[in-house]
Amino acid sequence: MRTSLPGNPLAPAAARRFVRAALADWAELGLSAEDGDRLGGDAVVVLSELVTNAVVHAGTNVELLCRLEGGDPDEPEGACPPAALVIEVSDHHPARAVRSDRVEAGPDTPECGRGLRLVAALSDAWGITYQPGTKTVWARIPVDGVEPRGDHPDEYFAARSLRRGPRAVPAPTPRPLPPDEDWVNRGALSFLAEASDLLAGQLDEDRVASLAGQLLVPRLADWCAVWLDDEDGRPDRGAAEGALATSRLARVWHRNENRVEELARILEKDPPQPPDAARSAADSVPWPFESHGGDPAGAALAYRLTAGGRAVGTLLIGRAGLDRFPDEVTGLVEDFARRVALAVSAARRYTRQATISRILQRGLLPSAVAEIPGIESALVYEPRDAGGPGGDFYDVFPAGDGRWCFALGDVQGKGPEAAVVIGLARPWLRLLAREGYKVAEVLDRLNRLLLDDATEAADAAARALAAAGSDGLAPEGGPRFLSLLYGELIPTEHGTRCTLASAGHPLPLLMRPGGPVEPAAQPQVLLGVVEDPGYLSESLVLHAGDTLLCVTDGVTERRAGHRQFDDGDGLAEALAGCAGLTAPLLAERIRRLVHEFSENPPDDDLALLVLQAR
Repeated sequence: MRTSLPGNPLAPAAARRFVRAALADWAELGLSAEDGDRLGGDAVVVLSELVTNAVVHAGTNVELLCRLEGGDPDEPEGACPPAALVIEVSDHHPARAVRSDRVEAGPDTPECGRGLRLVAALSDAWGITYQPGTKTVWARIPVDGVEPRGDHPDEYFAARSLRRGPRAVPAPTPRPLPPDEDWVNRGALSFLAEASDLLAGQLDEDRVASLAGQLLVPRLADWCAVWLDDEDGRPDRGAAEGALATSRLARVWHRNENRVEELARILEKDPPQPPDAARSAADSVPWPFESHGGDPAGAALAYRLTAGGRAVGTLLIGRAGLDRFPDEVTGLVEDFARRVALAVSAARRYTRQATISRILQRGLLPSAVAEIPGIESALVYEPRDAGGPGGDFYDVFPAGDGRWCFALGDVQGKGPEAAVVIGLARPWLRLLAREGYKVAEVLDRLNRLLLDDATEAADAAARALAAAGSDGLAPEGGPRFLSLLYGELIPTEHGTRCTLASAGHPLPLLMRPGGPVEPAAQPQVLLGVVEDPGYLSESLVLHAGDTLLCVTDGVTERRAGHRQFDDGDGLAEALAGCAGLTAPLLAERIRRLVHEFSENPPDDDLALLVLQAR
């Protein structure tokens, strides 16, 4: 039986009703009353825990499956009762680890995920299946109860299932594992394909390390640890020649959750030292528990994680009860380690690029918005790519002689090309304003500057193309368009005089107390399109309670299907509904309405500026 539940706090209770109903439907299959009652109680506990884990730690919809195993389909109904109940709980956030708390829960602990001890105690096998876009946690509950059992060191599992015991037990006499050709030929390829899918989209190196542990334990090892080297690749100052780069223990994973902290302490005190940082092959290292007691003797291997000829970390795995790992497993983990190294390297490149983008973004935008006497202001700025340079920009600054200026702009394009234009326009705006130029004059001169810059860029691109010959790629270049709303504020004893002009930008809206919402400027041509457009400015006086709303097209053109947010004067209606709100509350209300207009995330930068006279 299957069902789907929303990922909310009501899901565990609904799951319990579902499994009770399933067992009631299957009552005629030959289960005794005692077995049925015990199986029902165990199933309710296990399913409730797994669903709670999925809701709290994945937050997606939850898919449930309950099925009976065993029995003989050729026998009459009820003649051969089933052997076990299998429960599967799937969520759609496979990058999130399954929670398994090591903290003892008290009797008053709410139902918010007590770890997986109950699942392990009530099932004879349980595990995790990773597939692209889905993570499934399953448990097998035997009809006749759970017998005491131990973990078997000679069991290696297929790539889409695993077996975990709840506690550590003494291992048999150490012996090498027999090769499993069928698993190597089929399961290994599935394992590597699955690992590649899960690792490929990770943009954080610590999450890569965490996923590596989840994929290896207990499929291929009892425990594993991942060290990540510093990015500069240099060892500590004063270290011996040939020493490895400074590294940190990023993740430790043990099949017995209670042993993780102990293993971490041991490994932090005595990390492995693979002899050659340039190699990715396995190196045998001493068993870490020999001098600390605990696990019986076993085999441990260290792999240097290398990508592009550069070491990024070390992977250490161990298995109790072995003289050595089988060659098939050693080679498989070596292939897996290469994928982990590539994922770590890609995550670091992304982090470096994101850091550069954040620094660039801080340089393109003002560090603070100036306070204007008699005006309360509020700003919302949300670039489409968080942390990256967007195409929208803003500025509010003093221009001297009792004047303050504000600007809200949107550059054609995104990324570096947009950053070039913003880096050109915003400093020139400030310079021209502080030189005393009027609003219309500032736009005229900025328009000329953009046209000149575009001409120079086109000439440079043509020269580069000619130098490269007919086989060369055409360098990027061309017009640089900019929509801009620019204004000047001068506080007076009768209110704040506002002079503004809009060059190809969404028109600002003026709302006076008790009055209609009206545009505060006339549309004019974009900057950087035509020579000598002859920009004009308009003036008005802001009295106490008057509100001026300035936005970019990320607000007005927010889409929901074929509709846009500003269709039918939608923005004006939204502003009218904000009457009486302060500037910060009004800005937040408009931001929320824009986001709620569509279920999809915004596909453009979003910026809005509220100026409210006090």
